[in-house]
Amino acid sequence: MKRLLALALFPLLALSAAAQDWPTRPVKLVVPAPAGSSLDFIARTLGNRLSGRWGQPVVVDNKPGAGGMLGMSAVAKAPADGYTLGIGFNGPIAFAPFMYRQMAYDPAKDLLPVVLTSSQPNVLAVPAANPARTVQEYVVWARKQPGGVPYGSVGAGSSSHLTMELFRSAAGFEAVHVPFNGSPPAGISLASGETQALFAVQPALLPLVGSGRIRLLAVTSAQRMEGMKELPTVAEAGYPGFEALAWNGVFTAAGTPDALVRRINADANAVMQEAEVKDAFAKQGLVVGGGTPEAFRSFIAAESAKWGAIIKKVGIRID
Repeated sequence: MKRLLALALFPLLALSAAAQDWPTRPVKLVVPAPAGSSLDFIARTLGNRLSGRWGQPVVVDNKPGAGGMLGMSAVAKAPADGYTLGIGFNGPIAFAPFMYRQMAYDPAKDLLPVVLTSSQPNVLAVPAANPARTVQEYVVWARKQPGGVPYGSVGAGSSSHLTMELFRSAAGFEAVHVPFNGSPPAGISLASGETQALFAVQPALLPLVGSGRIRLLAVTSAQRMEGMKELPTVAEAGYPGFEALAWNGVFTAAGTPDALVRRINADANAVMQEAEVKDAFAKQGLVVGGGTPEAFRSFIAAESAKWGAIIKKVGIRID
């Protein structure tokens, strides 16, 4: 009996030992957004700390495109050995399955959630030349625009995209979507007046706000946020119940051993509790994440159900 028990436990012990020995070479961290974006900041901040814990470089690999699906497809198709991780977010994880008839990967089957890294609200931004100073004024202005208001997003199917679709549907004005590969080009388009609205996370827009090229009108959280108390919520600006958060987390390919997933989860949780990381995230308006893989999986399921219903109601189809 003891021999049978030992034989049964051997694979588990071997996996555990392998997880402890991992990594023995550099780890790739795929970011499905361009350099300078909010996701890029998160990846580099965590990657630097994880590199110290792991004794191996964490190489950030920016793969923007297709609303984040290009990067997450690369993660899904990578070997299930923990050496390719990715920072996934709402769009290519919880939204895309409801908007695309065909995807190169199935988020629920081909990717494993490892840990939630952060969440934050979007802010509604307009060019400095736009006459609106409040959400109400913007809606009045938008309803008068022939052909609809051109608005930017950080990618088709992103939180940035869906938040505006939800807002314009609630506010009753027409709009034309102009997607970009990440917040830097979307912000530049807004500042130039090429587009006339953008929902994006605040940190990515702060340089343009500081230079006076764009203006912030509201935040999409349920309550006003620390650090930007002057910004009203969209809900209090006349749309009760309106809330939309951008979130992101670490993923790896399905089939990665559970012991390894838990090792990465534990190390990421430890890093996110470091004072320097917390401070860096707070300065960027990020709410630090954390928790177990199971908690992250449940969170994704709830977000998918919420936004899937909204996508169907609004009728968003990208293909």
